[in-house]
Amino acid sequence: MRSSDLKATSRARLLRREATGAENKLWAALRGRQAGGCKFVRQEPIGPYFADFVCRARKLIIEIDGAIHDLTNEMASDERRTSYLSRLGYRVIRFTNADIYESLDHVIEKIGNELAFSASHGEGK
Repeated sequence: MRSSDLKATSRARLLRREATGAENKLWAALRGRQAGGCKFVRQEPIGPYFADFVCRARKLIIEIDGAIHDLTNEMASDERRTSYLSRLGYRVIRFTNADIYESLDHVIEKIGNELAFSASHGEGK
């Protein structure tokens, strides 16, 4: 973890310990450079936010959204978050818990496509 902010580091550790089932399932598929040979970290503090999964080299963030993200105020919050992260140069892709549980292969394929896209556009070199 790169943050020197002890509060953020502590919060990130707590979020990792209390990961949802969908987050754990996706992490099992991402850890150890299993996705396109790229390293991902989880619950990475970026500004005021904690990204579920980040490939720093490719500036790709993966967010896993539960049912609460369907609420209007949560959707607006997600938009502000994505806008902020985009201004920092990150691409954000979102999946639902259902995506992870019902079609993990499709999720991994889409992540692979995003990683390949960033590699072909000079990111992470």
